Amino acid sequence: MTDTNRLSFKEMCARFDVTPRTLRYYEYIELLSPEKEGRARFYGPRELARMTLILRGRRFGFSLEEIRQWLLIYRQQGSRPQYETFLGLADRQLGALEQQRAELDATIEDLRALRATTVDALAKLD
Repeated sequence: MTDTNRLSFKEMCARFDVTPRTLRYYEYIELLSPEKEGRARFYGPRELARMTLILRGRRFGFSLEEIRQWLLIYRQQGSRPQYETFLGLADRQLGALEQQRAELDATIEDLRALRATTVDALAKLD
């Protein structure tokens, strides 16, 4: 961070390993609100925390709109409603991820079985 406890646009991209296009898009959809000085943008501690939450939410599979709404709840209603909303989102996403894992496990087993069948078929050809 710079002396004033802010990151430049370029530093923000590097810190979070995102493209300039991604960072501009997050600003466009109002997930981030950097300070502007002329054409320069600067990101303080609030924006760094929000970016961390955004990227974590994306990793967990939440949509950008869900993340935007969730962040908006804090500003409008405070921590308790935000936490309660997060619990609902987390429960839903955990169910979806568990379903995906079950489907992936079944696919892996199917592929292993087909591979074993193919090994047997090759052995019979010899």
